[in-house]
Amino acid sequence: MDKSNTKLWTKDFIVISGVNFLLTLIFNLLIVTIGLYAVDEYNATASQAGLAAGISIIGTMIGRIIIGREIERIGTKRTLIVGLCLFTATTLLYFVDFSLSFLLLARFFNGFTLGIAVTACGTIVAQVIPASRKGEGIGYFSMSTTLSTAIGPFIGIFMSQYSSFQMIFVLCFVLGVISLMVAIFVKAPLLVRPSAGEEAKGIKLSQFIEPKAVPIAVITLAIAFCFSSVLSFINFYAIEIQLIEAASFFFLVYALVILISRPITGRLLDTKGANVVMYPAFLVLAAGLFLLSTANTSATLLLSAALIGLGFGNMQSCTQAIAVKLTAPHRMGLATSTFFIFLDAGIGFGPYILGLIIPVTGFRSMYAILSIFALATAALYYVLHGRRKFAKSSAATVS
Repeated sequence: MDKSNTKLWTKDFIVISGVNFLLTLIFNLLIVTIGLYAVDEYNATASQAGLAAGISIIGTMIGRIIIGREIERIGTKRTLIVGLCLFTATTLLYFVDFSLSFLLLARFFNGFTLGIAVTACGTIVAQVIPASRKGEGIGYFSMSTTLSTAIGPFIGIFMSQYSSFQMIFVLCFVLGVISLMVAIFVKAPLLVRPSAGEEAKGIKLSQFIEPKAVPIAVITLAIAFCFSSVLSFINFYAIEIQLIEAASFFFLVYALVILISRPITGRLLDTKGANVVMYPAFLVLAAGLFLLSTANTSATLLLSAALIGLGFGNMQSCTQAIAVKLTAPHRMGLATSTFFIFLDAGIGFGPYILGLIIPVTGFRSMYAILSIFALATAALYYVLHGRRKFAKSSAATVS
């Protein structure tokens, strides 16, 4: 076998992972601080502050939907550069102190352009990873997002305490410029377009969503819904159970476990098939959520963080790899977009739905119910994907 065709850590792989890290770092840094800014600058209510944080996710989803259809025609490298230019430009809108409504528009357009850029990143990395190492490669690539999930909120909270919001926006703009400069050095392979006779005429759903990726994307939606409960309510829960200090380390533990486990689970996916990773991960996620529902000590809380990271963190990269592997090469951009649309939907709309039941159940019961939901999703996974031959053994990308 030609080793050059199986090399993973190429210049392009490293560069595009770095760009994705910077983009998601900006996103995670802003999402924990923009609500505070809205309250401090515009006297926003709690719901308005939440909208300021969450509306960017809606923008990201719409950006993914639109660019998922057009990325094949535009080209992945060009899409990335245009997306980064627009994303960096819209970051400047945060410096305009006009009104809360303007801030919401700025957040929406910043999220929209982010959706374009990160979809291009995900598509390019799927192109440059060897087919035989898709699971392992996407697992490593996803670590860039995992690191930003831990580092971004830490920087944001630190700067909000010891610096000004204007300095936070300056940092975001500088990071955007750096990501653009780095992205120039990426060489993205051309997407192989189908013949004219194979292209769909008129407007069809398949032009925006990759049908082959939908079943596994539905699973992604379900597990993201579970994880949204942690992202949105862990601080409130920690205050209730008086474990605020331990909660500050929650996502650091979560990220550390993913960094250690993903290289292993990625190789297992490539050599043994998806089921070897997915079924244990469902059990571990359910155990983590149940343990979180019973947490009374710092050790219990942080152990639940480790289990949730081992479960959700590895399922996230695994389902992305499945979506790409199931799809023809020329529709990788659409498959990547479809995956993230469902992921964003689960994380973005989950808190609103869960917020309606918390007054009835309380936090502990909510996490216990979600642990059962995670187990039920394992059964859904079997129906939608797990029983297929592809899921039970290693397989190459669809051609």
